[in-house]
Parts: sequence; C-alpha cells; structure tokens
Amino acid sequence: MNAALLLVFLAALVLGVPIAFAMVIAGIAAILAQGSIDPMVAVQNMFAGIDSFPLLAIPFFILAAELMSGGALTEVLLRFASQLVGHVRGGLGHTNVLTLTFFSGISGSALADAAGPGSMLIRMMTKAGYAPEYAAALTAATAIVGPIIPPSIIMIVYALTETSVSIMGLFLGGVVPGLMISGSLLVVNHWVSVRRNYRESETRAPLLEIAKGFVRALPALVLPFIILGGMHLGIFTPTEASAVAVFYALVVGRFLYRTLSFGMLPAILFRTAILTASILMIIAGSEIFSFILTIGQIPQAVAEWMAGFHFSPLALLLLINVFLLLAGTVIEPLPGVMIFVPILAPLALAAGIHPLHFAMVVIVNLTLGMITPPVGALLFVTSIVSGVPVGKMTRELIPMFGAQLGVLLLLTLFPAFTTWLPAAFGYTR
Repeated sequence: MNAALLLVFLAALVLGVPIAFAMVIAGIAAILAQGSIDPMVAVQNMFAGIDSFPLLAIPFFILAAELMSGGALTEVLLRFASQLVGHVRGGLGHTNVLTLTFFSGISGSALADAAGPGSMLIRMMTKAGYAPEYAAALTAATAIVGPIIPPSIIMIVYALTETSVSIMGLFLGGVVPGLMISGSLLVVNHWVSVRRNYRESETRAPLLEIAKGFVRALPALVLPFIILGGMHLGIFTPTEASAVAVFYALVVGRFLYRTLSFGMLPAILFRTAILTASILMIIAGSEIFSFILTIGQIPQAVAEWMAGFHFSPLALLLLINVFLLLAGTVIEPLPGVMIFVPILAPLALAAGIHPLHFAMVVIVNLTLGMITPPVGALLFVTSIVSGVPVGKMTRELIPMFGAQLGVLLLLTLFPAFTTWLPAAFGYTR
C-alpha cells in the first residue's frame, strides 16, 4: 500500500498532474492495492477534511484582498513606497520590495502579489532601464513574503494541521522573518544596482509629501493591525477576523478610495471562488493522502528512523531544512504543510524544538520552493505577467535566493527571531 501511494504520487507529479488530483489518485490507488478498505473512505476523508468552520477564514481573507486590490490600493501603496525609497540608488527596485511587503500584509498570497502589483512594478522597472529578467526575478523573490507576513492562508492551514500552535501565534511569529527577507532583498537590490548603475527613480520627496502619502496609504496599511489587534483583544476569532477584513475592505474601497464599484463585485467574487476552490481541493486531497500515510504508519517509521541517529535539536533542524528545501522544488507550500508537518512536527517536539520556531522554519522553507524550479509556481506566474523566460529569471534569482537562505539559516540558529514577538503577547507555550 505504501509503495503504491508513493509511486503513483510521484508518477502523477512527473506527468504534470495538479498536486490536488495527484494526491487523490495516489490515495485511491493505495486503497485499491490494499484491498480491504472500502474506497468510499476516500470520499469520506475528503469531505471531512474541508468540513471545518475555521477554514471559512480562507475565502474571506481572499475576498478581502481582492476587494482591496479592486480599489486604488496598488497605486496608493506604490506611490507611498516610491516617496520613501525612490530617491536612493536602485530606487525602483527598492520600491518594488517595499510595495510588495506592504501588500503582503493584505493579500496573504504570493501568487496574488506577483500577478497583481508585481506585474505593474515589472513594467515600471523595465521602462526605467532595469533588465526585464532582473525586474521579474526581484518581483518573484519578494512575493514569497506574502504567505509569511500575516494574514497568511498557509498559517491558517498549518494551525489546523498542527494544534500545538495557534493561528495568532503563527501570525505574530511571521512578522520578523518576513521583514528580514524583505530587508535581505533590499541589500541585494542595492548591490546589483551599484554594479549595473541602476539609478534612483526620482528626487527625494519633501516630508510633507511623504506625510500625505502615508495618510493616503494608512487605510490599507492598518488592515493587518485591525486583524491582529482584534484577535489579540478577544474581540473576534480568526474566522470572524476574516469577515471583518471583508467588511473593512469593502468600506475602504467603496467610500474612502472611491474606486471600487459594485459592478466590479461579480468578477471579484468569481476570482475568489476559483482560488478558494483550488485551495480546498488541495486540502481535501491531502486528507486522503494523510489518511493512507497514517494507516501505513509512515510517519512513525520516519520518526523512528530519524530518532535512531540521536541528532541534537540544531542538527535535526538543519537536516529538516535540507529535506524541505529539496521537497519544495516539487511540492507547493500548502500540500507540503499538510503532508510533511504531521510527520516532522512530533519529531521536532520530542527533540525539544519550540513549536512556533519549527513552524516558521517549515513555512519559510516551503515558501522558498515557490521560486525554485522545476515546479516553483511563482516562476511561472511571474514569467507569464512579464514575458520573461523562466530560465533567464532563474539566473537572476541566484543572489536573491542566496540572501533568503541566509535569513533561513538565521531563523534556524536563533529561535528568538520567530518567538519573541508571540512571547511578548503571550502566545508561546
């Protein structure tokens, strides 16, 4: 049964079958190979996997991001970021990083950031004389911050998969790592801009103009604080927070920015439904996959095998880093969380690794897989919106990926980067 599950799953991935369907096909093949399990169990597990009230947060957060994007949000954040850093060397590159970092606190999705504001930033950088492949690579590299800075869909799914951490703890734990990744890309962009003589995009903005830009962007920038503050104060749960985010985004887009019309809602709802369905299909498929893994006692076997080496906590984390970086080249973050966390989290907990520390290492690891070939989804999305071949973009990504690996190493070596903020608000245990 175990052999059938893994072989069919890998074969489906090689053939290009979408990950959700690959997990379902592999699970059914394993059940048929076992012979004594009713195939109806597969259907029951799939429905049980998505029959969860907290999962309602996923479509609501997606809808909130779509509503905010439907207004003038992208232009407002872009203008504010340009006022802050547009006057320094490589100003448009810095603007790219800063804009997508701002946007990550709203969307929670790397693909949405790359396809939305990312496409506009690539065009602007190309017109200003930046190499198109560099502009596309910088956009893809920065977009991975989307699932790390709250709110994050991956973190919601992680908290439902591994109950030793809370959604609020994960949200707070992702703030510093996300900012560290953005900071590392600002350093890389400065280095590249000096080497290639990429100049500033505009003169230094007066303080009054920056203040006006900040006030204009404030309704968008404050959304993550409303979500985190309301959850921390107990005003609403994570699921209720997502509904509040939708209401807030609707009010801001319609009545403050006044660029969101009711005629835009059908298209926004359609995009939300498509993205939600794809995410829930992955969750449903991973349930049957996880069920077969449990029946076959694969998690227990892996845990016993790794425990036999008597690794120290640091050595274990480094080994898990290598494993997840390799796995991330072929598996997207969401199914990666649902497949690997049930196997690795108990092992990390037994080794004395803090659950929040381990969670952020896993999330950053798997998110980095979105910019590594052959499956990295961000590479293909960014290639489509920019018209740059994936091969050229990948070469430009090397120094950026190296900087992000440096951040990952720091997160691995120093747990405080991921735990001090949740601890300050009482979300570590």
